[in-house]
Amino acid sequence: MNTFREHDGGLEWHSRHESLRIEPWGPDSVRVRAALGPLRDDIPGALLELPDTRAEVIVPDLTGLTVFKNGLGSPTDPVPPARLVNGRITAELTVDGLLRFVRTQDGTELLAERPAHFWWPGSRVHTPVGHGYHRLEQNFQAYEAERLYGLGQRQHGLLDQKGTVIDLVQRNTEITIPFVLSNRGYGLLWNSPAVGRVEMVRTGTRWVADSARQIDYWITAGDQPADILRSYADATGHAPAFPDWATGFWQCKLRYRTQEELLEVVREYKRRGLPISVIVADFFHWTRLGDWKFDHAEWPDPAAMVRELDELGVKLMVSIWPSVNRSSENYDELEHRGLFAANEYGTPAHATWIDKGADHRVMVSFYDPTNPETRAYVWSKVQENYQRLGINLWWLDACEPEMKPGHPANLRYHAGHGQEVANLYPRENARLFHEGMAASGNTDGMSFSRSAWAGSQRYGTAVWSGDIGTDFASLRAQIAAGLNIGLSGIPWWTTDIGGFHGGDPDDPAYREVLVRWFQFGALCPIFRLHGFRLPWLPLGGEMTGGPNEVWSYGEEAYEIMCSYLELRERLRPYIAEQMATAARDGLPPMRPLFLEFPEDETAWTVADQFLLGPDLLVAPVTAAGAVSREVYLPARARWRCAWTDTTYEGGTWHTLDAPLDRIPLLLRDDAQLPAAG
Repeated sequence: MNTFREHDGGLEWHSRHESLRIEPWGPDSVRVRAALGPLRDDIPGALLELPDTRAEVIVPDLTGLTVFKNGLGSPTDPVPPARLVNGRITAELTVDGLLRFVRTQDGTELLAERPAHFWWPGSRVHTPVGHGYHRLEQNFQAYEAERLYGLGQRQHGLLDQKGTVIDLVQRNTEITIPFVLSNRGYGLLWNSPAVGRVEMVRTGTRWVADSARQIDYWITAGDQPADILRSYADATGHAPAFPDWATGFWQCKLRYRTQEELLEVVREYKRRGLPISVIVADFFHWTRLGDWKFDHAEWPDPAAMVRELDELGVKLMVSIWPSVNRSSENYDELEHRGLFAANEYGTPAHATWIDKGADHRVMVSFYDPTNPETRAYVWSKVQENYQRLGINLWWLDACEPEMKPGHPANLRYHAGHGQEVANLYPRENARLFHEGMAASGNTDGMSFSRSAWAGSQRYGTAVWSGDIGTDFASLRAQIAAGLNIGLSGIPWWTTDIGGFHGGDPDDPAYREVLVRWFQFGALCPIFRLHGFRLPWLPLGGEMTGGPNEVWSYGEEAYEIMCSYLELRERLRPYIAEQMATAARDGLPPMRPLFLEFPEDETAWTVADQFLLGPDLLVAPVTAAGAVSREVYLPARARWRCAWTDTTYEGGTWHTLDAPLDRIPLLLRDDAQLPAAG
């Protein structure tokens, strides 16, 4: 027997062993949970606590309705749907348990569940994998001309994710945030950190969790894409205020080996009169991986270093890894107290690494940031060895976590089994540092993470796109990557300018890549130069990459990059305004064209341009030897070239000049920005 009932302001449906609950979860939004057996409240997700949302619940009178054993109503009698109405969205539930979401105002279908087969199984599939866990599937209809955006950060170069199959797992350069925004007027969050995949193909959309205990998703409706993003930020958390210093230029390379080397780079920037806000001490500045402190043989007086940098107006960021060498002074206590991620079989050794003090690869273990005891312990070490020196910027590298082999099924976390919660790791790692700083009264720091999950933004973490290539194809892919992660709720984002893996500073072809990337980087939310340049040394405590300062690439490149350092300085007040908008409204500073121009169909298809805030259109050059490029200017606006003052009408493509020293920049309508000086 299939039963409906109203429960705590929501709607419940039960059939055989399946339980389904639909409830309002914020304005214009609905949360759906389904399980075999009772529903659970102890599985971690991205949603904040249930807001005080009132909805209308309509439960049908099923008296006299014939229900067949397959759950379908009599074909001669229409099945009256149960309905939950919450602002712009209405959820309709049929007697056989199918959900359909429509726009309340006019009944337009936004999204509907789709049975996997007319007889069995239904739209929700629970396949046992043992010990109360199931391989879960949630099936939805596919729609002609639907476009889907978000899903974190990918390196395939596509803005529209429709037609792709995406693994829901954290990897270096591939960041899983299971939120999609549709051009049909809805946003959907798969509210599960389980490992799985999403298939967005012509025959339907299917979300899969390989091993979990219940289906959980959240859906919201909006008249405009911006409405959807505001609701998503309300549901998963807003980014805090962005520090003013962070809008400047960040200098980094792999790696500065000593205190004096790092200080001399900053002094040289100052001697040349060049702006710099941040410099980074990368990995191997430590004694052992997991000691979380400076090696005084190379960094003899870090307190004095921080004081000098402070006098120069520059902040120091330090690299913090979640992996711990067996030789670390902290290993035994972490192991004794059970603060490492546990293995289902064997000891908690998760990867091998070359560390200081060893001429061979050593076994390392990863701490478990989902455990509040781990967060407190690690923060106590970070506070003692870094924060008391005046450091409050944390580069959270390798935090996917970068285990090898990466088998989540072999892991147990405080939050749950690895298959069910693994994608949570980078968010909880950022939480460690955010909550630690907040408890110490610090409001001017931040973390910088190689990975993220839904809700990471509320812990004040910036994200970069990982260890990417150093060619024009990689540069082009970063544009779509940045736009999609912004649509996934992460407004603080950047790349390694020039890419990470390689690049010869003396090679004219690479210098062109670097210059074009630097132009793009100057218009990203965060402006950061980093990379592992040639010549390389073998991985280990003595390694470093080639030079990677703005003066390292020849006089022509230097002059161009200096001009973009100046451009960034002029734009910093405008960028700060966009970061404030991100904190307040959940709108990313780096925006796809359709976010400002949703009525323009072409704007939904452009993957290699973006808007910085509402008023500055940026068209990076991503082809070798190019001195012009095609640029689409959205309709219902006039556009003015920042370099020439030439005015263009929107709604069409234009060929714009782009010599090596110029990235096409266009101002919207009457916007007055000091883009060209």
